[in-house]
Amino acid sequence: MKRAILAALGLATSLAVPAAAEENIKVGLLLPFSGVYAALGNDIEAGFSVALEQFGSEAGTGFDIVREDTEVKPPVALGKAKKLILQDKVDVMAGVVSSGVLGAVRDMVHGAGVPLIVANAGNDEATGTSCSPYITRMSFSNGQVNRPMGQWMYDQGIRKVYTLAPDYAAGRQMIGGFAGTFTAAGGEIVGQDFTPFQKTQDFGPYLAQAKASGADAVYVFYAGGEAISFVKQYDSFGLKADLPLYGSGFLTSPLYVNAEGPAAEGVITALHYVPTLDNAANAAFVAAFEAKTGRLPSEFAVHGYDAARALVEAAKAGARDRASLADALRQVSFDGPRGKLSIDSATNNIVQPVYVYETVAGEGGLTQKVLAELPAEADPANGCEMAPVSN
Repeated sequence: MKRAILAALGLATSLAVPAAAEENIKVGLLLPFSGVYAALGNDIEAGFSVALEQFGSEAGTGFDIVREDTEVKPPVALGKAKKLILQDKVDVMAGVVSSGVLGAVRDMVHGAGVPLIVANAGNDEATGTSCSPYITRMSFSNGQVNRPMGQWMYDQGIRKVYTLAPDYAAGRQMIGGFAGTFTAAGGEIVGQDFTPFQKTQDFGPYLAQAKASGADAVYVFYAGGEAISFVKQYDSFGLKADLPLYGSGFLTSPLYVNAEGPAAEGVITALHYVPTLDNAANAAFVAAFEAKTGRLPSEFAVHGYDAARALVEAAKAGARDRASLADALRQVSFDGPRGKLSIDSATNNIVQPVYVYETVAGEGGLTQKVLAELPAEADPANGCEMAPVSN
């Protein structure tokens, strides 16, 4: 049986496939390769490819890749998912950056019984009320990466916090995760604002309210272009010295922190991955990713990397068809760049450590100084009633 990893860009079903390749596992990569999240899709795909190059020979089979662009549009993504399932007849799908796209394809995936490895979308419901035995998340959930910071910040002596985030589901779930544990520890949320999503150009009025609130610190979630604008404006507003900035690690993601420049220095955030983690698996990943792309991996790249690693682990366990792959993915556990990873069988959500890090100036530009590793905890079930995989 061939063990070579075959990458097919836009593979057509009419393409003649050698007989030996018919036994390969066919994988549908469902990612944004155009639109606002194209950089995320490219990083996830690159990480996925690196993992197959490193671990694919252990799988006992090969992998045929069918690549589809969601364009970050739920209706487009649903059409592409249907194509992958019904026309290409993939055995498994991986990817999905947007929570809106995940919501759009969820019922199709569940109804068809095709396993989906989520490599980014963090909406809590995906492994909560909308959970499925066919959906396994190898990235994060919105609450998961923020809850540990509530207790940690309280333990640092911070008692009053002002929060900010964009006004959409992820923003509210991220802040909710932090606020719940911070208040449970004894802290106080002295003010909270949700800014119009992708419409807020001037954060000045919100920063003025934060300054006047009597808070000891500000905790925020912003990502992408909004994160760059917010961090720069926070710095130019002159708040950092007296009102330190904390937040979800997406605020200072390695993918775009250099665009924030010196304004990001001193910002302390929490995330499940940064490229400066000191472990052997991460050293191997960073070296391989840099050799392939010429840049350091982001959290999005590690999502793709670990998604492919999970698929290899499932194949090593003998899984080949949709049902057996879905069942095996739910039982995956391994040491990766993030540390020890496992899947919670009650929700199919990943269990992983969370790291507190400060953005600091390094020899080659901005880098991440890890301050603490916070313990891995499984998400609450959040209404998930997990059914068994149907054979």
